[in-house]
Amino acid sequence: MRKTLLSLLLFALSLSAADRRPNVIIIYTDDQGSVDLNCYGSKDLATPHMDGLARRGVRFTQFYAAAPVCSPSRAGLLTGRYPVRAGMPGNAGSTKGRAGLAPSEVTIAEMMKAAGYATAHIGKWHLGYTPETMPNGQGFDHSFGHMGGCIDNYSHFFYWQGPNRHDLWRNGKEIFEDGKFFPELMAAEAAKFIEQNRKNPFFMYFALNTPHYPYQGYAKWLKHYAKLPYPRNLYAAFLSTQDEAIGQLVATVDKLGLRKDTIIIFQSDHGHSHEERAHFGGGSSGPYRGAKFSMFEGGLRVPAIISWPGTLPEGAVRDQAVHSCDWLPTIAKFTGVKLLNMDIDGKSIVSVIKNDNAKTPHDVLHWQTGRSRPQWAVRQGDWKLIGNPKDTSNKAPLTTKDKLFLANLKESVSEMENLAQANPEITQRLKKLHEDWAAKNVK
Repeated sequence: MRKTLLSLLLFALSLSAADRRPNVIIIYTDDQGSVDLNCYGSKDLATPHMDGLARRGVRFTQFYAAAPVCSPSRAGLLTGRYPVRAGMPGNAGSTKGRAGLAPSEVTIAEMMKAAGYATAHIGKWHLGYTPETMPNGQGFDHSFGHMGGCIDNYSHFFYWQGPNRHDLWRNGKEIFEDGKFFPELMAAEAAKFIEQNRKNPFFMYFALNTPHYPYQGYAKWLKHYAKLPYPRNLYAAFLSTQDEAIGQLVATVDKLGLRKDTIIIFQSDHGHSHEERAHFGGGSSGPYRGAKFSMFEGGLRVPAIISWPGTLPEGAVRDQAVHSCDWLPTIAKFTGVKLLNMDIDGKSIVSVIKNDNAKTPHDVLHWQTGRSRPQWAVRQGDWKLIGNPKDTSNKAPLTTKDKLFLANLKESVSEMENLAQANPEITQRLKKLHEDWAAKNVK
């Protein structure tokens, strides 16, 4: 009798474990270059924890950010909609009182919360600085981090332009943690949230402000990279410091025995920065042209990984073209959560993740930043057309003849030769695809 009762109890527990919806953690890095991971070929970098996600997951080689700049990229990720359709064609303000992503937009957090998930934003926001556009107004039960585009990691002041202003918040209330390193504060905050919600499913948006400037890597990593040329040494030290914060987060998940119950998604928001505040570089786009603010591949093609040990393939690589707007419907599919907004641009990539022979769900991909003389791009198959291009990596000059820049990514991922004049029919076909799309979607 006792054995029968024990067997029934164990069976019930096994059913309960099987029926549990998986947790979801999105790790979103900031200004990380296209190839700036050891597993993406950067042999001068030590990134064991990020590489560990790839060893226990699926790594993408043609993964595209929604935009080559911060706020639009984040809007695309969180809504599953192209940024211009989500009302974010450019960066949100970093001053208190500035609005951002409209409350009418439906975020992943709102979708997960409606399904009973506990939701948390930890880290950078940069999608609005009013109560209704800050994280707690956009579906997050818990929020910790900064609302503007960047902060000093020790003082937590926004320093871009005067006057300097403090920017650290927990659930809409300003807090002070003077002298404490922000990525470490993030890891500690995440650990508390996970521990408090470990018995029920949770969704966490872990949005690091690294390796975005200011470069503030640990002293040990500055010493480790002392022989690298400037500014690669500063960037590399900060990236390896970032890797440690990610390691702390994953260690919490492992310690609580939640790894097989947790989907971890990793992505950079766009390419690396060549801004003055970033010492004019340090990151790498490898074979790709472009960087942050550019529609060339180096601005849009980013490192991305999904890991769910025991359920998804491990140590796998996918070469299909996919997009950060795809995470929302993919998460919904994996978790069995109902979409709250069907009017999205992302498509589920579950089949791609599970099968390297699956086709990309996208016939055409679109990008646009700005409204006045916008920079835009459209990709169909191997052909990609850029309108009003910028090469922020400064790999080669652009002339007035390059207002429309055509590349065939199968023939050359470097985008160093403009094929527009040699292929007028393809150029006009892609240009019309963009114009028809913009006429319907850009308000």
